Amino acid sequence: MSQSPGEFKPSRRDMLRPIEYVGGAAIGAVFTSLIVLMVTRDVTLTLITAGGVFIVVLVMLALFAMTVKTDASGPDDPDDVPPPPPSSHG
Repeated sequence: MSQSPGEFKPSRRDMLRPIEYVGGAAIGAVFTSLIVLMVTRDVTLTLITAGGVFIVVLVMLALFAMTVKTDASGPDDPDDVPPPPPSSHG
């Protein structure tokens, strides 16, 4: 199937980015769960900790990703805002 000239095709890195977030959250959850399991030896508490840490880390990574600006200049760029006109005090 061919693409029309105006159709956007994300790069491979853009397509794999969600997998990076889920993988990072999974690594954090496994690390924390192993510590909880070694300390408490309670499987139920370990599973609850794994789920909670996975969700918290995933949400935090997503929030941090939203703060990153991919385009160098955009509507929120402070350099694009024109300076206010000089005021003439009579």
